[in-house]
Amino acid sequence: MLEIQAIRALGANRIDSPIGGRALQEGEDPRFVSDDARVLVDDMADAMQRAIASGRPLPGFELAGAREKIYFDPTKLRVGITTCGGLCPGLNNVIAGLVQELKALYGVKHITGFRNGYQGFIARYGHDTIDLGSMDVAPLRGQGGTVIGTSRGNQDPAEIVDCLQREGIGVLFVIGGDGTMRGAQAVADEIRARDLKISIICIPKTIDNDIPYIDQSFGFMTAFAEASRAIHAGYVEATAAPNGISLVKLMGRYSGFIASHAALADTSADVVLIPEVPFAIDGPGGLLSYLDATLKAQGHAVVVIAEGAGQEHVEGDLGTDASGNKVLADIGGLLRRRVKSYFDEKQVEIALRYIDPSYAIRTVAANAYDSVYCIQLAQAAVHAAMAGKTEVVVGRFRRRFVHLPIPLLVSRTSSVDPDGDLWRSVLENTGQPYAFD
Repeated sequence: MLEIQAIRALGANRIDSPIGGRALQEGEDPRFVSDDARVLVDDMADAMQRAIASGRPLPGFELAGAREKIYFDPTKLRVGITTCGGLCPGLNNVIAGLVQELKALYGVKHITGFRNGYQGFIARYGHDTIDLGSMDVAPLRGQGGTVIGTSRGNQDPAEIVDCLQREGIGVLFVIGGDGTMRGAQAVADEIRARDLKISIICIPKTIDNDIPYIDQSFGFMTAFAEASRAIHAGYVEATAAPNGISLVKLMGRYSGFIASHAALADTSADVVLIPEVPFAIDGPGGLLSYLDATLKAQGHAVVVIAEGAGQEHVEGDLGTDASGNKVLADIGGLLRRRVKSYFDEKQVEIALRYIDPSYAIRTVAANAYDSVYCIQLAQAAVHAAMAGKTEVVVGRFRRRFVHLPIPLLVSRTSSVDPDGDLWRSVLENTGQPYAFD
């Protein structure tokens, strides 16, 4: 059974939330949430029955939402916001949502944007800050990228905490993926070692949607919708020439969620390759032989490749990047060369197209779905911070917003189950074999 550590809090909450007073004036129910409210981890009846029979409590995640009593005095609180890692649709939406919620609902005025990720806290980089509290953030919702910039790479937690102390920051919102959250935990550990009252709240961001336990990461819906357009472009190109083959390379370092969902959103892909399912290139059951048969059957082929797929075909260790992630070989380029060589040897003329829309997808503005999701994440994050929660990630689990401990979310990577419903839907849609071997 999953062991879930309790969500840490900075101390007792003794300040009445301004939400309550506003609700009374307007004759509304403030709808406060109790710290005891939980969303069950496993909602299957047999699992519940086993837990009840064993006498163990049912594991669940703490429900997010506004608390009746808060820890911080909004009139005195200084808040920091930073974005780390690669770009993702919705970053500016989350920033705008945080600022709006802090100012309009709680009356927090001092909100600082630390530029360029964790570098923004380190003096030697020379990055200035941005006063988000006095900024009109409404236009940000229609913009891709991040108004405060981002960067990759680890920085010294002690130096970051030094900066937080100098600036009088009581709450730091960190928007980023698993590496960013590990960094946030290191900062929180340093804060605890100094016995400081600084809250660290993470909002999970990864375009690959590979963070465990949460329903999805923000920007994912936008990303796979845009990726489906690239697949359609590949189909148009492949069908416009005799023996047309389009290779469409999509994001997905360790998981094939974007490739799988995009291929279901636009059903023109003939083959989808993801990191979770190894494949053979050569041989009678390999990819090249299958492409040959597909060309003979229909005159064209569209292959969708997640960037982390097929790494077993590359020799050597390429090292790690600034974020500590393994540097991936260019599987798209490798397949492009192998496909060309294969058909050249067979003296079959093909029209080969290669499409890599990754950076174009990362920089677009969030779509309507993600825009709503980003605002709700920001609201949940602000409620958690004002209640003095710390070392916490806000996310949606089983359609409810919850608080999750950082270590749980960085304990593993979520991936497509090769025997699960999603991958089976892809196989049924493309008609490709279960394995190329």
